[in-house]
Amino acid sequence: MKLFDIEVDHKKNLLPRDGTVHYFGKILNEEDAIHYLNVLLNKIEWKNDEAIIFGKKIITKRKVAWYGEKPFQYTYSKTTKQALPWTTELLELKSKVEQESGETFNSCLLNLYHDGSEGMAWHSDGEKDLKKNGAIASVSFGSERKFAFKHKETKEKVELVLEHGSLLIMKDETQTHWLHRLPPTTKSNTPRVNLTFRTIVEK
Repeated sequence: MKLFDIEVDHKKNLLPRDGTVHYFGKILNEEDAIHYLNVLLNKIEWKNDEAIIFGKKIITKRKVAWYGEKPFQYTYSKTTKQALPWTTELLELKSKVEQESGETFNSCLLNLYHDGSEGMAWHSDGEKDLKKNGAIASVSFGSERKFAFKHKETKEKVELVLEHGSLLIMKDETQTHWLHRLPPTTKSNTPRVNLTFRTIVEK
């Protein structure tokens, strides 16, 4: 039995233009991935996400959490969150991601999708709190889900399946020129936890 299912060329840029996305595939073996999924589901301080859309406060079924090396404030969808201190497991995963990618991060936004009915609409992570053109590392646990990119001008699309225990890196001008989303699916009835390690720039 192989430790990892398939060999992935993580040096290949998945985007045809205007940005850089590298998919590393599974960076954890099955046993470790299951361990982290269980810890994240049970130990993270999950809360329903909030957003202000057309002046109305919307509360999502999807849950979120925000952690960092300092109590960073992070504003998106017109709501502001303050980072909680790192947990032991988040620091372990941050170290693993930094080792694999060669990047560094100081914070992490986590999303919990209870099943395939929950997703994320087209958006880009261009908030002013984030390091401009900095790397965002997306680590996925649990249900394997399709993830899609769409160029803002040409409407070109790139799609892939994010595996349990896998790493995806988005960097350079990706957030300026591309949108991304997690489409809902009827094929999944189990939870997915996604970690996006980021770099907050202090004012």
